[in-house]
Amino acid sequence: MADPSARAAHTDPDAPASPEQQPLPEPVARKPVEQKSASEWAYERLILYIRNFEEQLDEEHEVAMGFAGSEAGVMRIEGIGYFAPDILTFYGSDMTGTRTQLVQHVSQLNVMLRAVPRQDGEERPRRIGFRLAEQLERD
Repeated sequence: MADPSARAAHTDPDAPASPEQQPLPEPVARKPVEQKSASEWAYERLILYIRNFEEQLDEEHEVAMGFAGSEAGVMRIEGIGYFAPDILTFYGSDMTGTRTQLVQHVSQLNVMLRAVPRQDGEERPRRIGFRLAEQLERD
């Protein structure tokens, strides 16, 4: 059963289930929310959103994030971290290939996931959401 404190509605009745409509994976549900810092809980849920977004991409696209309320552009997500109790960090590169890092307080968290063409020379798209989910299972 999905978390009762999460909800989602879609105009398309055949839309894939979103993270709010799915049960929490065992590694995420193992530790009660009350025992998690704001950054740890945000980190875990972002992983679920990114993995779900990637599941809907074709082989020509990979996930990136747009910066809400900023002219900083788009960052190809290559890593995510958190520093308890309240900091999230996004690692990646912008669309020109320039190394990029965003350090953000959880109270300012606004992430827009975007599908961008995979980088030139990459044989397959890189799927960070699946790597992050595997890491959650190992921890």
